[in-house]
Amino acid sequence: MGESVSLQMRKFVAPEFVFGWGSIDLAGQYAANFRARKVLLVTDPGVQAAGWAEKVGNSLAGEGIAYTVFEDVTSNPKDFESAAGAKRYHEEKCDVIVAVGGGSPMDCAKGIAILVANGGSVLDYEGVDMVSVPPPPMIFIPTTAGTSADVSQFAIITDTTRKVKIAIVSKAIVPDISLIDPQTTLTKPGSLTAATGMDVLTHAVESYVSNASSPVTDLHALEAVRIVASDLLKVIDDPKNAQSRTRMMLASLLAGLAFSNASLGMVHAMAHALGGSFDLPHGDCNALLLEYVASFNYDASAARYGKILGALGGDGSLGGREGKIAFAHAVSSLRERVGLRSRLRDMGLKKEDFPHLAEFALHDICLVTNPKMPKINDIIGCYERAY
Repeated sequence: MGESVSLQMRKFVAPEFVFGWGSIDLAGQYAANFRARKVLLVTDPGVQAAGWAEKVGNSLAGEGIAYTVFEDVTSNPKDFESAAGAKRYHEEKCDVIVAVGGGSPMDCAKGIAILVANGGSVLDYEGVDMVSVPPPPMIFIPTTAGTSADVSQFAIITDTTRKVKIAIVSKAIVPDISLIDPQTTLTKPGSLTAATGMDVLTHAVESYVSNASSPVTDLHALEAVRIVASDLLKVIDDPKNAQSRTRMMLASLLAGLAFSNASLGMVHAMAHALGGSFDLPHGDCNALLLEYVASFNYDASAARYGKILGALGGDGSLGGREGKIAFAHAVSSLRERVGLRSRLRDMGLKKEDFPHLAEFALHDICLVTNPKMPKINDIIGCYERAY
């Protein structure tokens, strides 16, 4: 959105959230505020192994609240996983959902919440504002600085029949409470720190150049970019750096608030196609595709890409071809410095996969807010450059 239309009316949706070290210990208190009798605790095996789900369970038990753990969640959460979680919720007579983990447990928990209240298949709710009955109370506790599912209106679920990710966008699935505790990121491996950090950058960039951006989302997006530029390499080099871990968690929150309200763009549309068809890590896909999509979009939003380049520490005054090259170089340099060097060929793709992936991406809801509308050959071209 250009400066000349910055006075257009926009709305901004956000959950209540508590940010800071120790906020994970408030899970029981907030569940008690909802008068929870039994909680469905949604997580995954990795988070269980790290001890964070147990910590949440102890907080619930400390308030005398019973809970049952649902951990049958994989990366790129699947439609049948949400269905299984909803079945468990009903069988155990739960009344509150608590999710602890990265984007996969949180998106799966949103799918569970939708089905508990509305029934049917989670795939029935693809699109915008398709959730008519409000779900049960949701308390989310993120353990990665990246996905921001704990503050967003989005849920991304894999349709296992069509092998494509679908996007559900609804105010109804904004969690009631987000407990954002940076200490939970201390157990993340370096590769996940890098991928989720680049996911934060992608959220910030795409929301800033979105045709639904606003002065409020702009503030959040640009500050997220500045923090990533300042602190992502610090946590890669020193995983126990508490200050930089906290700042990266703040960047994730800010970028999440931005994209939840301004939406995303072509990078996410293409990454969703890759994740749905090949079950590839979302952050890795975003990191690789960002520079190529930015080069495609650049002429449609050169001034905004210039401001992002400045926030990344580059020369934001550059324009035209020089600006486009400088932006792509800044992103690719950061990606390589954090250790994400794989190309699509290294991820097992073949060039003949690109046409059907591009077809999926072309129909992804995230393209609606991309600053430049691509044709299918434009999308194929970006995949080819990432090959």
